[in-house]
Amino acid sequence: MQIQVLKSKIHRVKITRQTSLLVGSITNRENLMDAAKVWSRNEKVQVVNVNNGERLGGTYVIKGEEDRSSPSRQVCLNGPAAKKKPLLEIL
Repeated sequence: MQIQVLKSKIHRVKITRQTSLLVGSITNRENLMDAAKVWSRNEKVQVVNVNNGERLGGTYVIKGEEDRSSPSRQVCLNGPAAKKKPLLEIL
């Protein structure tokens, strides 16, 4: 028997970028991933819309570049999920 356990949570982040050029994933800044203890690139994550409870399903995480001038809670939806959620939606 295999049991899946969610070990971390990143709560109330804003979608600040979207790109359909990548095959589905979510890009997070390195400091945000470290704070949530998401250590490995391509770790599986669940994406849920806080406003309506919609689950975008499981995808994998990509470590984004550090940008000192922007807030630490920025994320980018990639692939088909980018077309489902508007910019500035809160996950």
